[in-house]
Amino acid sequence: MSGYSGRELLRLLLEHPQAEVVYVSAHATTGPVAEIWPEFTGKTDLVCGPYNVEAAAEAELIFLATPHTVSMKLAPELVERGIKVIDISGDFRLSSADEYVKWYKAEHHEAPQLLAEAVYGLPELYADRIKDARLIANPGCYPTVSILAVAPLARLADSVHIDAKSGTSGAGIAHAERLMGEMKDNFKAYKILKHQHTPEIVEQLSRLAKRSLPVAFVPHLLPFERGIFATVYVNLKEPLTQAEAQKLFEDFYADAPFVEVVSPDVELELKTVVGTNNLQIHIAAAPEQKLLVITATLDNLIKGASGQAVQNFNLMYGFNETTGLNT
Repeated sequence: MSGYSGRELLRLLLEHPQAEVVYVSAHATTGPVAEIWPEFTGKTDLVCGPYNVEAAAEAELIFLATPHTVSMKLAPELVERGIKVIDISGDFRLSSADEYVKWYKAEHHEAPQLLAEAVYGLPELYADRIKDARLIANPGCYPTVSILAVAPLARLADSVHIDAKSGTSGAGIAHAERLMGEMKDNFKAYKILKHQHTPEIVEQLSRLAKRSLPVAFVPHLLPFERGIFATVYVNLKEPLTQAEAQKLFEDFYADAPFVEVVSPDVELELKTVVGTNNLQIHIAAAPEQKLLVITATLDNLIKGASGQAVQNFNLMYGFNETTGLNT
């Protein structure tokens, strides 16, 4: 729980009216939670210590906010004990163990038998499967904004190009301070066509398209702490007018409480979504080019990580999807 996502998750769960947090752990961070994160003073008496499966097994559900390659070692025993797991790392997001090894630079996948069972935890697409799951692969922040920006028209797309910008917190707490210094008055692209979230985006969009869909993903860093702004260029098989595209998205997300399809005259800004579990989408159509330019924004630590995990928790236990998240 010593990273950004763990801290945000604990904050949300301590304020959740239907959740009781009974156990927290971390690899190296130990001591009273209120001393580790002073913002929790007076809110909890929990003490953080090294991971212990016997203590963890006292809970009904465990959130794993661990670095990549760690969750796949912990999840199997928890699942075998009948404990539900929501994993915020990338260890169970891909269906192929070989693809995981390739993109996450691991020697092998420790629990390939669970890859087929793990449910990709994007509530706007897979709510019915999430409700009955015992292992949730909570999506990454870049994939969440990218997939939801394209999902309504994946079957109509000929190709997709994603240009996404993130704040430094996306790199994790261990690197954020250094990056913030490096990024002052700066802007850069990184891991071009090589980012570990690429196969996650490609797999999900191809699944929605019901065919292999060409996708190019280029991430960038900006000199702020949190938030993601994605600009997605979708080349279409056939042209869509502005009105047709707008209706397609509005109908698709009509029942999605955290997705707002804004009107064409609204210009998206990160400050509107930072600190919330909301995702905003704007559509601009160029029918003469068979092109849609979609912009989308979210808070990478909430809708892109911990807030989405709470959304999944709510669905798994039959609570209203928005419980504990409308703050």
